[in-house]
Amino acid sequence: MVYSATPFITVEGPIGVGKTSLAKAISEHFSHQLLKEIVDENPFLGKFYENIEEWSFQTEMFFLCNRYKQLEDIKTRYLNHQIPVVADYHIFKNMIFAMRTLKPEQFQKYEKIYQILTSDMPSPNVVIYLHASLDTLLSRIQVRGRDIEKNISPLYLEQLSIDYEKFMDQFQKQHPKIPVIRINGDELDFVKNKEDLNLILSKLQMILDEGVIKHEPAR
Repeated sequence: MVYSATPFITVEGPIGVGKTSLAKAISEHFSHQLLKEIVDENPFLGKFYENIEEWSFQTEMFFLCNRYKQLEDIKTRYLNHQIPVVADYHIFKNMIFAMRTLKPEQFQKYEKIYQILTSDMPSPNVVIYLHASLDTLLSRIQVRGRDIEKNISPLYLEQLSIDYEKFMDQFQKQHPKIPVIRINGDELDFVKNKEDLNLILSKLQMILDEGVIKHEPAR
């Protein structure tokens, strides 16, 4: 992946943790371009939550191609023109989900395609990682009431949260110069509590003020 000198902030975390809400708040506060993940358009997702083994490859391939096109557009329209972007996902999440859901032979094929597509995609230079307990995630999923998510298995969600923790630990080791802001969703409610949101915005502002974008050279 390619590092940009322009702020590209990614909000990541498991399903239901509040990525879109926080990304939107950051976008409004800093006047950054907002990139929102397209979820409802995936025609396989509802079937996937009903039968993961049967529909995992189709689901993951759709997301990969869709996210690739979105990031390609963001790179061309905004980052290449020094317009900052905040996104409620990054394409690296595909590997987290794929490793959990795909069979070994499927994953080998998938990983090759992923590497080809993402070789020149922009990488985030700030990551905000949201995490929360299973009870909190299930509660927030229930509150937002998406029909497509009504069959999500709590076990799958719990395993996914563990996978995220492992991936983010590995990400920080592999990319020590990319700041990762970790936010505990059980302790901070940035949707209902303005003070919690301001705390997160302040942490992000400090990182941007430090000129951390310059730490990773453009290629």
